[in-house]
Amino acid sequence: MTTTETYGVDPTPSPLALLLLGREADPNSERGVECPGDLPAASDPDLVARARAAKEKLGDRVFVLGHHYQRDEVIEFADVTGDSFKLARDAAARPEAEFIVFCGVHFMAESADILTSERQRVVLPDLAAGCSMADMATAEQVAECWEVLAEAGIADVTVPVSYMNSSADIKAFTGKHGGTICTSSNAKRALEWAFEQGEKVLFLPDQHLGRNTAVLEMGISLDECVLYNPHKPNGGLTAEQLRDAKMILWRGHCSVHGRFSLDSVNEVRERVPGVTVLVHPECKHEVVTAADLVGSTEYIIKALDAAEPGSKWAIGTELNLVRRLAKAHPDKEVVFLDRTVCFCSTMNRIDLPHLVWALESLVEGRVPNVITVDAETEKYAKAALDRMLALP
Repeated sequence: MTTTETYGVDPTPSPLALLLLGREADPNSERGVECPGDLPAASDPDLVARARAAKEKLGDRVFVLGHHYQRDEVIEFADVTGDSFKLARDAAARPEAEFIVFCGVHFMAESADILTSERQRVVLPDLAAGCSMADMATAEQVAECWEVLAEAGIADVTVPVSYMNSSADIKAFTGKHGGTICTSSNAKRALEWAFEQGEKVLFLPDQHLGRNTAVLEMGISLDECVLYNPHKPNGGLTAEQLRDAKMILWRGHCSVHGRFSLDSVNEVRERVPGVTVLVHPECKHEVVTAADLVGSTEYIIKALDAAEPGSKWAIGTELNLVRRLAKAHPDKEVVFLDRTVCFCSTMNRIDLPHLVWALESLVEGRVPNVITVDAETEKYAKAALDRMLALP
């Protein structure tokens, strides 16, 4: 089976595909830094050699983190790979590293800065590597939401739970209001803890993870979940709806996992008889309920590692990871859940030219694109993260 047949990837990328891959820029929607100088294409062997040389010169002074959704050309130079929280903890566990080069997106680098020491500096190779989900909840919007809850008389019985995929400001809001952070792996335990503290949960910013965890793992009904839309007055909800709800879900989502549909599941079952459909809990509720297995990125990797030879798998998550899993398991048939390309556009902005530029800048004594969280924000964000770390 060819790559095109397996993943639905057009071998001749269109201008839109190049934009999604981070190889072009839309000046009307994206802001960030460019690589200064004339760097060769990522496939140029000279660029690979330059990355190796710069990393060798820096030695133990630099620690490179690579998120699972990164391109293979970047993962090659990562000292450790993992999901966002694992990487942030790995960085904190390397206090001898002066520079943490985070090949991921902005909120991940913020978390690393919060958890590492003051002497360590966190570098993001391209400041345009953001997260559309994290951007769907701003500090101002969430503060306004809390006022709406207060006016409805429920703020004092509501506990905020924020997904790791959120900005430092949102983590700080969560910490200041007695809430906790969660990952896709421990969302159930975080919600159980929250309901021990109060009667309701404000779940930020991914509605799908919140809904799927509450309904499928905790037995909360869909009728007890309401969707708060920050772009509508009072979130588009009445005070009565807020008072009747147990889960107040923020209207946010992952642009990658949100693309999968029930049709994707039905189509792959017809295309690959006997396939096991495994999806991330950031997918829509109807996709998750139609799948065979649901789990975090780490769960997906472990499930493939433990799978029987000859088994067939359709994976509903970011395409770079699915391709890597297929390559790592040639004895299994691993296909992308949907026929359309589903890269994380901002994650893919971290390419080899940007990584080389960041590493060579460090060699030359310049520290580019430092991600710094201010002291007050760090204080409350760390409080929320510490509550999560204390969960059994």
